[in-house]
Amino acid sequence: MAITVTPVTPVFGARISGVNINAPLDDAVFAEIRAAFDEHLVLIFSDQPMTDEAQIEFSERFGPLEGTRGVNPAAGTPFARQSNLDIKTGEVIAGDDRRMFYQKANMLWHADSTFKAVPSLCSVLTARIVPPEGGATELASTRAAYASLTEKEKAEIEDLVIEHDFAYSRGLVGFTFTPEELATMGPVRHRLVRTNAASGLKSVMIGVHAKCVVGWPEDESRALLDDLLARATRPENTYRHDWRADDAIVWDNQAAVHRATEFDTTAHHRFMQRTTISSGIPTVGWRV
Repeated sequence: MAITVTPVTPVFGARISGVNINAPLDDAVFAEIRAAFDEHLVLIFSDQPMTDEAQIEFSERFGPLEGTRGVNPAAGTPFARQSNLDIKTGEVIAGDDRRMFYQKANMLWHADSTFKAVPSLCSVLTARIVPPEGGATELASTRAAYASLTEKEKAEIEDLVIEHDFAYSRGLVGFTFTPEELATMGPVRHRLVRTNAASGLKSVMIGVHAKCVVGWPEDESRALLDDLLARATRPENTYRHDWRADDAIVWDNQAAVHRATEFDTTAHHRFMQRTTISSGIPTVGWRV
């Protein structure tokens, strides 16, 4: 093997060493990385001081990149910027700025881009500047949530379709989009149960963007989605990553959820750069 794969929990996640992902990867080495991704869902690389160009090249090995849109400061580029630093000046953004308010929902459990008509496969997040304390990322396995169900429960959810809505999820923290922003987005529908093509293992695509089960009463819908998220985020199914500069993490957006944690945005700097890789496969309904 060209790489070393070291699990970080008994359930999911692995640290990858023995490879430089800043450099072009031959097919055999990337095949090992992709196999580790399919098995472990979350891959952690340390001491990888990535440039934007290197991050794009590495990310594109997983598939086509999504473009970023909406309120994110990096809209119109391949990146989603997670930072309290102004993209133009480098100065700290005030806590009451709309850009910081928008990022508050990142502290709720979610999977990236489930609110898009074509769901994402995975994300790559790189740590460019990290605060001395706080600002960790927590991740949880929705494959473990599915595995915890009884066979009867698995059969009952197999064909369910979920409506995902970005305006709904941002609204949970009080953020509202402008009419112009809303014109570029709307609810979409995806199958709840996902199957990894390489392993055949199943997971559930859930998180804060998951608004409701199509065709179900609101109370029953919410109860199911809340139960699945509670199963995924049991302590034994979670991993907390305390970032160091030059860390890079790849996570599966169809079999894992994640959330940001707080840090002192007035005293410390944090700059994370995310690329999101499209699955290229629309599921059902596209738009409601």
